[in-house]
Amino acid sequence: MLARPFPQGAPAALAALAVFFAVLSLAPNLAFAHTPSETYFTLTFSGTNLAGRWDVALRDLHQGMGLEPEAVKKIVASELQQREEALALDICAGVQVRADDVLLGLAITDYTTLSLNGIEYARLLFEARGLSRAPTVIEINPSIAFRIDTNMHGIFRFEHNGRTEIVAFNAQRPGYRFRLDERDGGWARWTTFVWEGVWHIWVGLDHLLFLVALLLPAVLKRENGQWIGVERFREGLFNVLKIVTAFTLAHSITLTLSVLNVMRLPTRFVESVIAASVALAALNNLWSLFRGKSWLAALGFGLIHGFGFANVLVGMDLVGRTLASGLVGFNIGVELGQIAIVLVFMPLAYDLRGSMWYTTITLKYGSLLIVIIAIGWLVERVIGQQMLGF
Repeated sequence: MLARPFPQGAPAALAALAVFFAVLSLAPNLAFAHTPSETYFTLTFSGTNLAGRWDVALRDLHQGMGLEPEAVKKIVASELQQREEALALDICAGVQVRADDVLLGLAITDYTTLSLNGIEYARLLFEARGLSRAPTVIEINPSIAFRIDTNMHGIFRFEHNGRTEIVAFNAQRPGYRFRLDERDGGWARWTTFVWEGVWHIWVGLDHLLFLVALLLPAVLKRENGQWIGVERFREGLFNVLKIVTAFTLAHSITLTLSVLNVMRLPTRFVESVIAASVALAALNNLWSLFRGKSWLAALGFGLIHGFGFANVLVGMDLVGRTLASGLVGFNIGVELGQIAIVLVFMPLAYDLRGSMWYTTITLKYGSLLIVIIAIGWLVERVIGQQMLGF
């Protein structure tokens, strides 16, 4: 079967697939190589006392100051620390906390720095002033924090009456109301974990490129050293299902083990191996390293990707029922995100599988571009210095 210039009826599919890869090429401008930093708000209520804590990544504060990584290195350490603290204090003071719709004043009581999941964070402690009686509703809205990074996601942790409630938030849903008089909103909180899973697979560019690199040849087969299109859609779909199922099974195992604190690996090691896996997955499209067993690569490297996903949940300090529901919700979200990618990719790739545009430009040069990006990630993760800017 010879590769044909373009299959019949290809223009619309070609345009759609071009848009698909254009989005991938623009992804560095939309997201970090793995995920934007998480920010964490913790509220603790007891009687008429309401205390809080905010953890924000220093690199996010640098972005809020308009500083690129190279510019940060040129600033004297003492001056940089003063600027970080000033911005953090200014933003924290602007966070809105309400009790029964009454706006409370915030008093910052402490500022320090620490390492969370291998990333340097600033931690601010604060107290809410103005509570004269026990409220029925506590509301927090830190929308001011998104002025430093609109892509940043966060976690609210609310501790009261021996209970811990955790919910995710972002720039589109910046606030949340916690009720103290009844246990409601469980479904709403659970769905935020599902959306977190979807969002993290979509903006986790290294996970995304790994999956795409494995999927690219799924609608092809290798004969006499050349890629040609599969004859039936079912054959290509079966290849895709093997890859996605293997990846899902693998990362679900290590995600669970890591969140349950059964097994964890150093963050830099995990991120470096993830970068290497992306490069190898793309190189396979050029030299057939896996010899038609891409699903085995998805299974093996998926174990490492699971530790990468786990970094999101580890920082939440989930416990009890919240741990179980958060873990299940996040995992379901990751799978839904993958399914969405497959539903877009598979029909388009199958329609164009026999064209020179797909087998040469998309597969060959697209994979080469992925290799270059992945090697860049690998180098910067090994040496601990960001160079690519995404």
